Order: sequence, then C-alpha cells, then structure tokens
Amino acid sequence: MQPAERLRAMVVGVGHLGTFHARILAQRADVELAAVVDASAERANKLASELGCPARVLAGGSAADLLAAVPAGTRAAVIAVPTVFHAQVAVPLLERGIACLVEKPLSHDLASARAILDAARRGGATLTVGHVERFQPGMRKVRELGIVPRFIECQRLAPFSFRSTDIGVVHDLMIHDLDLVRFLVGSAVVSVDCAGGAILTDHEDMASVRLVFENGARANVTASRASLQPTRRLRMFSSSAYVSLDLQKNYGLVVKKGPRWVEGRSALSNLTPEEIAARTDLVSSGMLELVELDLSGHDRPLQAELDSFLASVRSGAAPEVSGEDGYRALELAERIAAEIRAQAW
Repeated sequence: MQPAERLRAMVVGVGHLGTFHARILAQRADVELAAVVDASAERANKLASELGCPARVLAGGSAADLLAAVPAGTRAAVIAVPTVFHAQVAVPLLERGIACLVEKPLSHDLASARAILDAARRGGATLTVGHVERFQPGMRKVRELGIVPRFIECQRLAPFSFRSTDIGVVHDLMIHDLDLVRFLVGSAVVSVDCAGGAILTDHEDMASVRLVFENGARANVTASRASLQPTRRLRMFSSSAYVSLDLQKNYGLVVKKGPRWVEGRSALSNLTPEEIAARTDLVSSGMLELVELDLSGHDRPLQAELDSFLASVRSGAAPEVSGEDGYRALELAERIAAEIRAQAW
C-alpha cells in the first residue's frame, strides 16, 4: 500500500495550546509541519528549533503579512492565537482555501465569528472548531451507547491560571460544556437562568446556568476559574440509564435496569425505604446493572481532534465539529455572559 501523501500544515500562535498542537503534528508521519508562526520571534524560533521546522514571524497584523508567512503548498492550519485575533488570522487563510482548525471559542463576538464562516464558504475550505471535549473517550462511549439524556449536570472548575484573561469564564471554560450539552440533547435552547460574576479579573470568573431545551430536556452547567482543585464532571439521566463521567480521571460509570428488574421490583414493593437501603444485593441479584466504562486504549482528546480534522481535510468530508457548531456554542455563551453582566455584581 502506498503511504499517504504528507499533508503540509502550519500552526499560527504557539503559546500554551498551540505548542501542543505543533508537537503532535511534528510527530505524525503523514504530516509535514511546514511552519510555526507567532508574533514573538523568540517563541517561534525556540519551538521551531525543538521540532526541526521553519519559524515564521508575523511582523504586522495585516492579511498580506499573514499570507506572506504561509509556506508554499500549505493545506491546513491550526489557529491558536488569542481569541480576539481569530478572525484576523482565519479569514485570509480560509479565503485562500486553506483548511483551518480554529481553537475555541470560534471568536470573541458573533459578527467576527460569522465573518469566519462566510470566509470558509467563499474559499470552499474546511473549517472546524477546537471543542476538544467532544473527543474525550467518555463522550465517545456515551454516543456509542446511544443514550439520549433528559437532564444533564456539568461541573468544570479550575484554579486561576493567569491565561485567557481577555475573556470571561463562560467563553473560556463553560463553552466546552455548552457545546457538549447542545450536542447530546440535539435541541434548541429556549430559556436560560444565570448567576455569576467577576472575582479575580474584569470578566466573570464564576458562572452557573440552568438551560431549558425545546424538547423538554434540562441542563445545569457550572464553571469557575477561581477554584482550588480542578474538577470536570458530567452526569446524565435518561429513561434508560444514569451515566457519570469524570473527565479529569478518565473514568465513567453507567447504571441501568438489570435483567431481573421487573420481578425484583415487585418483590421490593412491600419493603420500607430503610429495608431497601439495607439490600446490598440489588446489583448482584441482577436488579441493577453497573457498568464501568472501559476508556483505556483511546487516543488523547487533542490527538483525536487533530486526527478528525486532518481526515476531513484529506477526504473533503464534513468535520465532526463544524464552524456552525462553534457559532451556536458562542451564540449561547454570549447570551449567558450578557445576562450575567446585566446582574452587575
């Protein structure tokens, strides 16, 4: 079998996250890392030296300056610059037909996000957004099981990192879970009830929202970047199962009716709640089924995200996370952040 042609790709913005992208791409046999691009010559040159690829420095902020830094034959780009510069970088590349993975959020406001989508359409270029949590092994497994949740509870808490202070916690952290719940429920949001405010920065550092969906599903989503310990938990309830995912520990548990649920339930009907609580044999007797999800052997989420992006570039198929998905998540984040600002903590 002929080896796949090496796809020329570059990374624009090699700060914290862009560096991870560049290192993964540099290790792939089917990718040629054509360049790492950054406004900082020191940062670009240091990483390029480590990875053995060219460094390009953005001397100015114009489209012409950016396009001059694009190596010949480049087909794909990962954009990991600060959020406020996403459109400035993505639009010229997409218009040239270069496929782009734009880190989340898609942009800092809806107008520039729409400009990115329009540029992808004009250039006929693949556009995906870095909602990497869709590629968590636990999320993959939930989709495989076909569970359709009716109530979801998400907690995403983090210590203050001094990064992404140009945006609030809704756009920084909560947007991951906003994308996940929209993806899992598959219905439009009809109402939001928000609480939150600024603690350490000029933007909200803590936010909590109750979402009601058109199909009747509900979700409680909480995010904080002023916590002491990191937490990434997601719980889903449906008519067929309860699912608990700890994305921090890569652990999942599914609880559902066992093969002896019907006959066992009738046998319990005459017992008091205290007597039922004392029945430690409910699982072993087959009334309940507890399944620990096997999440081993899966690619790291960032690796899986890049696999999916590059496969879309090669095949022309629609990406797993479309530009429109990124726009809808941003639209919901904007709505929540605006309501929090209106509370004037």
